[in-house]
Amino acid sequence: MIYGIGNDLLVIARMEKTFERTGGRIVQRILGPNETRVYESRLKRNERRGLAYLCTRFAAKEAFSKAIGLGMHFPMTWRSVEILNDVSGRPYLVYHGELAKMMKEKNLQGQVTLTDEENMVSAVVIVTLTS
Repeated sequence: MIYGIGNDLLVIARMEKTFERTGGRIVQRILGPNETRVYESRLKRNERRGLAYLCTRFAAKEAFSKAIGLGMHFPMTWRSVEILNDVSGRPYLVYHGELAKMMKEKNLQGQVTLTDEENMVSAVVIVTLTS
């Protein structure tokens, strides 16, 4: 059964401006430790791909916060959920701390899909009751 659906669309230039304004500190605010490692690796290979990665994670976390109905209110924080990829490239959600506890207690599981183009990214999250 569907518990909630969230989506987010982000123009990459918006994040680029935020990145510049914060001197890059926005990365540490949004990304968890596992995501940060992937981001840094992608950034070294190609600056645009690094930025797109940051943007897709931002959009996915926004979409997830909508799907669980909390917005950015505790236990939902930027770093309490990470969006990683399995070996085939499929994105999946990893929950940490109090958010992980809430998701387990409510029997919730999220699914995420991401896409990016030259100037924008999009994320859709569906949260279901696991039974």
